[in-house]
Amino acid sequence: MLSRPFTVLRRTVTIIAAALLLAVSLPTTPVEAASARIKDVVDVEGVRDNMLIGYGLVVGLNGTGDSLNNSPFTEQSLTGMLERMGVNTRGTNMRTKNVAAVMVTATLQAYAAQGTRIDVSVSAMGDSKSLLGGTLLVTPLMGADGEVYAVAQGPIAVSGFSAQGQGASVTRGVPTAGRISSGAIVEREIQFSLAELPVLRLSLRNPDFTTAQRVATAINIQLRGNRAQATDPSSVLLNVPDARRGDVVGLITEIEQLRITPDQVARVVVDEKSGVIVMGENVRISTVAIAQGNLTIRITETPQVSQPGPFSQGQTAVVPRTDIQVDEQSNNRLAVMNSGVTLQELVQSLNALGVGPRDMIAILQSIKAAGALQAEIEVI
Repeated sequence: MLSRPFTVLRRTVTIIAAALLLAVSLPTTPVEAASARIKDVVDVEGVRDNMLIGYGLVVGLNGTGDSLNNSPFTEQSLTGMLERMGVNTRGTNMRTKNVAAVMVTATLQAYAAQGTRIDVSVSAMGDSKSLLGGTLLVTPLMGADGEVYAVAQGPIAVSGFSAQGQGASVTRGVPTAGRISSGAIVEREIQFSLAELPVLRLSLRNPDFTTAQRVATAINIQLRGNRAQATDPSSVLLNVPDARRGDVVGLITEIEQLRITPDQVARVVVDEKSGVIVMGENVRISTVAIAQGNLTIRITETPQVSQPGPFSQGQTAVVPRTDIQVDEQSNNRLAVMNSGVTLQELVQSLNALGVGPRDMIAILQSIKAAGALQAEIEVI
């Protein structure tokens, strides 16, 4: 039987060992934070969404629908619908403004079962002012193959609104587009047997040779065999083991949770319309000197009125006053960036020069033209 002092000593040693183990594991936290699950970087071939589209009518609008004279497709659709209901309106002049022709779109999720509901989006086609308060009539939704996969119907939820008077109008949001939550019922399933596939193809969302090889290596280590192979920057082929042929879903679940560190190409993305610049962390530049400055001449006209004194019989005259300012931006200096400058140092140096987003775009393009920017520039 152990004595009490020895038991306390053993517990103390256990606590110290656990603390040392925690201290050793702390440095690996940044590496784990930079990693990602395979589930977040690849898609399984065949497990995909499908786009659906349909044409329908929205009724119940409070005078904000299409003008039938300006929207002949709305009039023809309304006439055809009433004829199917047993109402003959051909040859009559319909002037209703409570009906609008719309396009209905939806996304059919992978393996959506028959009878499940999906959300739909509704957008006006004609000159209707608003879809607020409208109800979508039965609208078949077709896929790219022309087959009907879902049927939509229901009241439309519109977030925008429009109001106007004789002298002013206010519009907030988009009143001619709305959404119907769970507004479509799936009528046809897309047949795809995942469990019978002997080979699974994993498609990378961001194609890259290094990332594809890391995915294949992580899978082979997990399955303890040479089962996965990277065939190109965007595909990894996985041969399903014979023992897992009846459990492909479990195999995919096991693989999805593996963690890798995705690699990426050094790239600078520039949006010239909005002046947005996005640079990856691998962007590097060689030794280069940068100076930024523009000559600005500002001319301000401030005419003044000269009023004559009392009883002087003088005339009022306008005296021009011109103020000319020349800004050569003499405070800006030439900045030298050494080889291997990181993204953070690059941004800090450019900000120190007082460079705005527009000028920064021109500077980055000039650095690339000089051969000092070790990255791709993509202009969108």
